[in-house]
Amino acid sequence: MASAAPTGGDLSRLRQLNSLAVFGALRADGPLTLTAVAERTGLSRPSTKEVVDQLVELGWVVEVAPSAGTIGRPARRYRFRAEAGHIAGIDLGVHTVRAVVSDLDGTVLAETRQAVTPATPNDERIAAAERAVEGCLTMADLAREDLWTVAAGTTGIVDTAGVVRICAGIPGWAGVDLTARLGELFSCPIEIENDARLAALAERERGVAKGIRDAVFVHAGRRTGAALVIGGEVHRGFGGAAGEIGLHPVAHWERSADHIHDCPAVPAGVPKRDAARHTFAAARDGDPAALAAVDRYCDELAVGVSAMVMTLDPELVVLGGGFSPAGDVLLPRLRARLEEVCLRMPELRASTLGEECVAVGAVGRAVARLDAKHFGLTPGGIAPAR
Repeated sequence: MASAAPTGGDLSRLRQLNSLAVFGALRADGPLTLTAVAERTGLSRPSTKEVVDQLVELGWVVEVAPSAGTIGRPARRYRFRAEAGHIAGIDLGVHTVRAVVSDLDGTVLAETRQAVTPATPNDERIAAAERAVEGCLTMADLAREDLWTVAAGTTGIVDTAGVVRICAGIPGWAGVDLTARLGELFSCPIEIENDARLAALAERERGVAKGIRDAVFVHAGRRTGAALVIGGEVHRGFGGAAGEIGLHPVAHWERSADHIHDCPAVPAGVPKRDAARHTFAAARDGDPAALAAVDRYCDELAVGVSAMVMTLDPELVVLGGGFSPAGDVLLPRLRARLEEVCLRMPELRASTLGEECVAVGAVGRAVARLDAKHFGLTPGGIAPAR
């Protein structure tokens, strides 16, 4: 029986798939020659050239100039125009508001921060975010109009509309509509998510959890939180409260970092923001008070982590946040406590992304949304500004 001839819709879909394949190859591995793109996509060279020409016309792809000193006529090479648009990622932290600006590949071009406190009024915290983003734009020689998306992470439980529903760390923060507040400042789409989930996303995409399908992320620092990666995706839960085990009264996570910050080994007069560094340094030197503080902290941290490990059975537990540079001090003690109760021990790793993990995760979230919305090259998609 003869096959039916393809319809106009079938051909349109085929062209779209070809475009996506070529676009993906150039974005992942570019700059590439037409021959290299054809080999990666399985398309014929004429079809590859047609698609590349279309992507150049739309502004997603650009031809790369030959290297200096090249002999003869080199094959043309093409790359994805990551500079076609820019993204701002914001970490609306309890003690620090941090911002980064990146290109469409998520490469960070600038980073700034503003100091705040739990008592900082809401309007001032939002203003600090605006100043942080503006500082990044100035450093990167960009304007607000160059931003395609602003994505922000915040402590607390956030609904899908970007409204903070529950927040234990910032008085009066619950009820703030962050989508609306940031939308008043930036004329581009706004994305809002819980900070620990964005940090977990950053680890999944760029950090020590890259390629891991099931993981627990622990945001350890002046505030303690957690997030879950299940099946390769950061898990929100039905109401956006997944991973909030630290709010359980048995875990004591709301005050657990006080063991580190209020340690007697910290010299008098040291600001609280620097106390942890002194405690961990003293613990490395064998100071009894510092070791006792670290032990108490790990005792409480292990209560929540062990519950998540026994529920999820993850491949990996990531220690992230401000305490992650002290992984050499914390991880052996956390591992010993987990081994006492967990049926199967996951691997434990300290994050290498540092305190920028939330803002970097916010950028990753925005890049993924832009990929889905704009880079699908479906009818109605937009071409980038040239």
